[in-house]
Amino acid sequence: MAAAGGESSSQSVSDELFQNFYTEVKQIEKRDSVLTSKQQIDRLLRPGSSYFNLNPFEVLQLDPEATDEEVKKRFRALSILVHPDKNQDDPERSQKAFEVVDKSYKLLLDPEQKKRAVDVIQAGKEYVEHMVKQKKKQLKKDGKSQDVEEDDPELFRQAVYKQTMKLFAELEIKRKEREAKEMHERKRAREEEIEAAEKAKREREWQKNFEDSRDGRVDSWRTFQTKGKTKEKKNRSFLKPPKVKMEQRE
Repeated sequence: MAAAGGESSSQSVSDELFQNFYTEVKQIEKRDSVLTSKQQIDRLLRPGSSYFNLNPFEVLQLDPEATDEEVKKRFRALSILVHPDKNQDDPERSQKAFEVVDKSYKLLLDPEQKKRAVDVIQAGKEYVEHMVKQKKKQLKKDGKSQDVEEDDPELFRQAVYKQTMKLFAELEIKRKEREAKEMHERKRAREEEIEAAEKAKREREWQKNFEDSRDGRVDSWRTFQTKGKTKEKKNRSFLKPPKVKMEQRE
C-alpha cells in the first residue's frame, strides 16, 4: 500500500510539474507574442537559430496542443510582423525570418509532420521525467534528500526545452546524413550509368568503323592479289632461255 501510495504521489507531482511547465510556457508565449517586428526577426535569426527553428511550435510560439485554426491565426499575425514589405529597411533578414515562419506554418498544417513534432516534444518531456525519477531513486538509495533542481518548475521547463531541442537537432543531423548518403549513391549510380553508356558508344563506333572499312580492306586485298598475278605473268613472259652457242670444230 505504501508503495502504491508513493507511486500515486510521484505521478501527482509529475502531473503538477507538467501543468506548471505549460502554464509558464503560455505566459512566455503571451509575453513574446507582442514583440516588435525587429525583435521577432532577431528572435528567429538569433545565434543557434538553425537548431532552435527546427521546432515549428517554437518558431510560431504555440502550444503543442494548438489547433489548426490557432496555427493559421498565429501565422497571419507573425508573418505580417516579419514580412519584407513591413521591414524595407532590413529586407534580407526579414525575408529569411519570413521563410522560417512560412516553413513552420506549412509543417504544422501537415498532420503527419505536426504529429512528429509533438512526438519529439513529448519524448523530451518523458526523458526529463525519467531522469528526475532516476535521480530521486538514487538519492533515496543513498539515504539523502530526494529534492532535485528539476523540482523547480522553471528548471524543469528549461530541462525539457534543452532536451527537446537536442532531439530535434539529432533528428536533423540524421536526416542530413541520410540525404548526403542518398545523394552520394545517386551520384555513383549516375557515374556508372554514364560510364556504361560511353562504353557502349565506343563499342558501337568501333563496330561501325570496322564494318565501314571492311569493304575497303577486301578491295585492297583483291587489288593487291590482282597486281601480284599480273606482275608474275609479265615477269614470266620476259624470261627467255639463254641461247646455246654451238662450238665450231677445226
